[in-house]
Amino acid sequence: MSLPPARLERFARHIVLPEIGGAGQVALADKHVVMIGLGGIGSPVLHYLAAAGIGRLTAVDDDVVDESNLQRQTLFTERDIGHGKAVAAKRWVCAFDSKIDLTIHDRRVTAENAGALFADADLVLDGTDNFATRLAVSDACVAAGVPLLSAAVGRFQGQVGAFAGHRGDQACYRCFVGDAFDAEDCDSCAEDGMLGAMAGWTGTFAALHAVRVLLDGISDFGDPQWGTVHLLDGMTPAMRSFLIAKDPACKGCGSTG
Repeated sequence: MSLPPARLERFARHIVLPEIGGAGQVALADKHVVMIGLGGIGSPVLHYLAAAGIGRLTAVDDDVVDESNLQRQTLFTERDIGHGKAVAAKRWVCAFDSKIDLTIHDRRVTAENAGALFADADLVLDGTDNFATRLAVSDACVAAGVPLLSAAVGRFQGQVGAFAGHRGDQACYRCFVGDAFDAEDCDSCAEDGMLGAMAGWTGTFAALHAVRVLLDGISDFGDPQWGTVHLLDGMTPAMRSFLIAKDPACKGCGSTG
């Protein structure tokens, strides 16, 4: 596979980076990323994955745009209020890069439908706002053999981590948070608040890390850092990281779970 001249010009700033190069850019054009959630995290993720030249994107969100979303969800404008987020996302992508193969789903991800959505994905990126969905997504990724990049944000803190629980030696997201949150349990930014720019930082970092995951084994930039959770602190500001060990008793990926 090679890139046509117009695409070479568009992604020239990537291609001249030795850590990505032409081989890396061609690889990105052949990748499929499934994005779960188009909110505060999903907005910058979609912006920068589209800008990075990911060839195929699937965007999943069953919500509609509310005026309160505009404080942090930069994908939307006032004219989108009351309309579906997935449809608005498609409108933006089509205007930004008509060469991207975009599929949208305006339904909520569940344990029952996740497997079909993830079947041919190279990476699932979860930016949803409740643990029940995150855990269903994680379990489906393990079952489908697909890596998961999980990103979350609240108040002045974000977290981003890549998981490959389908591998025998790697933790999944459930190893990280456990089973206590399988019931519906939403983190409400309406109650706790959230700095809008914090969502932007977390989502942008997630998009950068997604490129690292997708280029694993292809270019020098590729480094998934499986099981490492990066904590972004907007108050300090600072970032620290820690490693999650695989739990043999995990019911999502463990050998004894």
